[in-house]
Amino acid sequence: MATRPRTSHERNHKIDIGLTDQQRRGSIDILNRIVADQHVLSLKTRKYHWNVIGPQFWAIHAMLEEQYELLAAAIDETAERVRQVGGNAIATMREYVELARLEEQPGVYPNARDMLHDLLHDHEAAIRNLREDIDRLADELEDQTTADFVTSLAEQHEKIAWMLGSMVADDHSLDEQEGSAGSRSDGKRKR
Repeated sequence: MATRPRTSHERNHKIDIGLTDQQRRGSIDILNRIVADQHVLSLKTRKYHWNVIGPQFWAIHAMLEEQYELLAAAIDETAERVRQVGGNAIATMREYVELARLEEQPGVYPNARDMLHDLLHDHEAAIRNLREDIDRLADELEDQTTADFVTSLAEQHEKIAWMLGSMVADDHSLDEQEGSAGSRSDGKRKR
């Protein structure tokens, strides 16, 4: 049976989306670094989900399950974006650890409050990293579509950070707000 010659699209498996090869490579590198960060954060979230103990066990356990499921969906969408731009999504633990800007904490099992603080700090770091990625994608690489996609990822991390921050907020956090009921001008609580 005769075979037909493969087309350029079949050989390269990339669609013409108006980006040069250099722009594509830059976007792919950024997206794969994001995939790596997402995996580290997802695994840490799952680790804490499995190992949390204490009086708020169920609330934290359930919240972290919801968060790692959101991260799993974001990982899939980001890897698919790598493919849409014309690259190959990284998919090994070694690649995740090598490319991630976030760090694992092997053998560390903090208390529930510290778990939430740790995840909050990682989401805050992820947001800062994503903001830098957005600027590079939009300004240097002129890939506005991928910049918009990464903006949506940053929004997801901001929501999770808000939730985590609300969980670890000090019981007296309202005391420090200006004009809040129960506080005096000198910052001390009225009795």
